[in-house]
Amino acid sequence: MTKILTIGPHPDDIDAGMGGAILKLSNAGHEIHAVDLTNGEPTPYGSPEIRQNEWEASSKILKLRSRRVLDLPNRYLFDTVQARKKTASVIRELRPEILFVPYWEDAHPDHIQATQIAEAARFYSKLTKSDMPHEPWHPKHVFYYLWSHLNVHISPAFIIDISNEFDDKLAAVYEFQSQFRYNDEQWKRTENKIISICQYFGSLINVKYGEPFASREQIGLGDIRDIV
Repeated sequence: MTKILTIGPHPDDIDAGMGGAILKLSNAGHEIHAVDLTNGEPTPYGSPEIRQNEWEASSKILKLRSRRVLDLPNRYLFDTVQARKKTASVIRELRPEILFVPYWEDAHPDHIQATQIAEAARFYSKLTKSDMPHEPWHPKHVFYYLWSHLNVHISPAFIIDISNEFDDKLAAVYEFQSQFRYNDEQWKRTENKIISICQYFGSLINVKYGEPFASREQIGLGDIRDIV
């Protein structure tokens, strides 16, 4: 069993970006936790109460072991020492072996800042002489999921087959009514985007649906049979 922590700027980002992989890894027996750096509010159709109901419903579908939401500000998220320490404290508490964070290229400033906060927090989490709670810890790997406000194409380090999990991923995203389905046109746009992305990357590995992941570091295989 591997302990994994996914980090998102707002509730809904990890669900839309890697919900299929979360469910696949959960079903395989891995321990998956999530932390959203902000509660995502205010938004035109949401509220803190609505947003919490949405992320709790989605988390159940994805079988997350835990999900917490930090009190950093939506729309004004910045890579500050305070943000790094808050995120690093979660890493030190949970002690994950792997981090999943947003892809580093995006039009949304919060997404870009979230990537920088997560990367810095990975480093901060191993500091020994610090006022952060819990014992030092350093995740071995960090990978990047794709849910970008740019129509960007990435060259993934690997693609996870989510053909069996795709319908449940859509169901998890569907729970975020205030963000993705406040009217039929918006839901159809979101649904088509998810289907197109997952079909495309699935086709690259000869499966129906896939989710892409990038890496800044080289990835090693313990066995050649690990290749799909």
